[in-house]
Amino acid sequence: MTTSHAETRPEDAILPPAQMVGYGFQHILSMFGGVIAVPIIIGGAAGLEPGDQALLVSCALFVSGLATLLQTIGVPFFGSQLPLVQGISFASVSTMLTIITSAEDGETGLREVLGAVIVASLIGLGVAPFFSRIVRFFPPVVTGTIIAVIGLSLMPVAARWITGQEFIAGKENPDYLDIGNIGLAIFTLLAVLIMSKIPVLSRLAILLGLVVGTVAAFIVGKASFDKVGDANILAVPTPFAFGTPLFATGAIVSMTIVMIVIMVETTADVLAVGEVVGTKVDSRRVGDGLRADMLSSAIAPVFNSFPATAFAQNVGLVALTGIKSRFVVAAGGVVLAVLGLSPVLAAVIGVIPLPVLGGAGIVLFGTVASSGIRTLSKVDYDNNNNMIVVATALAFGLIPVVASDFWEEFPEWFITIFHSGISAASIVAVLLNLFFNVFLPGTPEEPTDLAAAPARMVREDEAEVLGEGGAFHAGEPVDPTD
Repeated sequence: MTTSHAETRPEDAILPPAQMVGYGFQHILSMFGGVIAVPIIIGGAAGLEPGDQALLVSCALFVSGLATLLQTIGVPFFGSQLPLVQGISFASVSTMLTIITSAEDGETGLREVLGAVIVASLIGLGVAPFFSRIVRFFPPVVTGTIIAVIGLSLMPVAARWITGQEFIAGKENPDYLDIGNIGLAIFTLLAVLIMSKIPVLSRLAILLGLVVGTVAAFIVGKASFDKVGDANILAVPTPFAFGTPLFATGAIVSMTIVMIVIMVETTADVLAVGEVVGTKVDSRRVGDGLRADMLSSAIAPVFNSFPATAFAQNVGLVALTGIKSRFVVAAGGVVLAVLGLSPVLAAVIGVIPLPVLGGAGIVLFGTVASSGIRTLSKVDYDNNNNMIVVATALAFGLIPVVASDFWEEFPEWFITIFHSGISAASIVAVLLNLFFNVFLPGTPEEPTDLAAAPARMVREDEAEVLGEGGAFHAGEPVDPTD
């Protein structure tokens, strides 16, 4: 069943209700660990009691659900109407931690964080119309590189879910690199791969893989329902539960830089999911997506939460399952909001062990990277510098992944921008594309090995013409410049 408009926009397809809920639930399971991680980290840094940390988690789920509905369903000028799941942004964590640790106490720092998020989001909302116009500087050589970096930069997240952190609260983690956790992740990965091979189950492979992996975790004693019984059945988020926000100039400036980074990442995610879905994404649609992001982020502190942005791992799920409907993701948004209102349900979902999520994440994040490679395969590399654009942008995008302290001695504002591999790759790819293909377009007179077209084999008919004197023979590689 589809709407008449779905013939031109695949994202408008409407599936039967049971399928929408099932596929939507799959989206939530695949990103659940990520959406609760930020409030847990921030709550711990602020020194909150376990009950208050649980409140932060519930609020994060509630806000993420509302933000997902705004992004997918949309209202005039707000929402890209694409299958994008919204969650609490990881890009803001380091800055929020700095604000909290710089304050006189944890609660004051948390209130300064909330105030900075409100002001910075409103600034982002104001510049969104101008920011969206840069979409014309994102040809396939740029978008393909960014999409590949999105997937590759997420792989350490999957690895950490599997291995755990080496240190927790300054103490050595006894479960770090536990062979049982690694085995559980591999088992989940195998379950996902097997489900993907069965036609009738392939589109629910991630969901079923998570279920199988969690059951296995219960069997081997790595999962339990102990914390479920302590959770409340219903809890409505209280606005400004930690007090009214505080507005510190330094915190606002730092958070504004973070918002610019988030806008770069959101632009990349919108373009990435548009590529996966196969739908038109213009500057107006990017602008609507950015405005939805910024509005959600501005409202989030009212409900004791933090900046909301698109989750890249769910782009991989769209590519993996082939389910392109935005209404499926909207159904997932409803699930998120309900989980935020019911801590006991959130606790049930929370029993999924991180190694299980990591096993499924290997496929999800790898799918995002492969989507970028597919886009890059369409790029023309003959007698131009596109290979250099891709190579350099990929390198800058992966520097924070392979050497997290690489930029440590640079100014704080620079670290905020380039510590995110996605924003670093986006900026470098756009600038190099402008330099090589816009400001100085054309083929170099003497191209380098990177700029020249790749060698190909001589055909039989060419060998007859070119082979006079024995210089060329059929089946041998030939440089096109020769």
